[in-house]
Amino acid sequence: MRIGLVAGESSGDLLGAGLIRAIKSHVPDATFEGVAGPAMVAAGCDPWEDAETLAVFGLLEPLMHIPRLLKLRRSLVKRWRTSPPDVFVGIDAPDFNLGLEKALRKSGIRTAHYVSPTIWVWRAGRIKTIRKAADRVLCILPFEKDIYDQQGIDAVFVGHPKADSLPAEIDVVSKRAALGLTGGLLVAVLPGSRVSEVSRLGPEFAAAAAILAAQRVQLRFVTPIASPKLRPIFEAQLAAAGVAERFTLIDGDSTDVMAAADVVFLASGTAALESALLGKPTVAAYAIGKISGMIARLIGLRNEYFTMPNLLTETPLIPEFIQQDVIPEAMAEAVAAMLDDPARRESISRRFATLRTELALGADERAASAVIELARKT
Repeated sequence: MRIGLVAGESSGDLLGAGLIRAIKSHVPDATFEGVAGPAMVAAGCDPWEDAETLAVFGLLEPLMHIPRLLKLRRSLVKRWRTSPPDVFVGIDAPDFNLGLEKALRKSGIRTAHYVSPTIWVWRAGRIKTIRKAADRVLCILPFEKDIYDQQGIDAVFVGHPKADSLPAEIDVVSKRAALGLTGGLLVAVLPGSRVSEVSRLGPEFAAAAAILAAQRVQLRFVTPIASPKLRPIFEAQLAAAGVAERFTLIDGDSTDVMAAADVVFLASGTAALESALLGKPTVAAYAIGKISGMIARLIGLRNEYFTMPNLLTETPLIPEFIQQDVIPEAMAEAVAAMLDDPARRESISRRFATLRTELALGADERAASAVIELARKT
């Protein structure tokens, strides 16, 4: 069995690696090829291009990359049309992968799209494109399958891989000791994993931390630094806010850092769901560039909430601050409210534990079964 894959950035790379390992456990001689990151390569994928090639963000910012990405897509279509795989799986990166899937499917190649585009937030019309592009959609959120079922599109809910991999029980004392942190209340601060995010959000997060530090002498902060180039940026922001001495900076280890904290204060994204799956009370904020923000307002987002956990629980549990609402005083107040209310933190942790159970279904295995079945269809 030969499988074509295209993953975008690190999250897609991890999904692809889990999928590859699970397929190999059923089909040991299966081969994999396409656009892959280091995790997929380590799992056994032949890399034609690095997954980071597709890592472009924002609404307006990706426009400058369009010629390069279209050239890459044309080359992949030509290569796979010449030598068709048994199945192609596009992993996330919908703006790139849906067009690729559509072209390949038109050529008779079976296609699957892993991770539904957020049609329930914005660009609902993309479901028409998905209908033409994918023979099967692999959904990681429970409500997504219902949307596709209503449209007569083959969809499988596989669960969320993060829910499978994160620990159900956390020894906070041991986690803190391993990080060299002891005693008192601890806030994990995650201002983003990219230079653009940290440049935009870091000063506001540092200012909020300074407010909290002034109110609570014993309060400590810890930040996992996603990449070496971010460290000097955030260090300068902390120094400017006068709060550097209250922070411990850890290279990587975002999961362990969040697990060690009493409250997590983060830039909304995949980390928000990870924090919830770790059972952590969380405060989230996000801001994009001014031009991208204007476009987003013109397009109109369809959901009241933007953090994933708030879309999955009956009552929103994560205070959110977006764009003009990213105000240090307001964010500090939200974090303080969590710190001052142990009963509330415990209630949130219990609901997040239930959420973890709802999503921990063995996603790698379920996704692999869905892909193998599609590849073997006659």
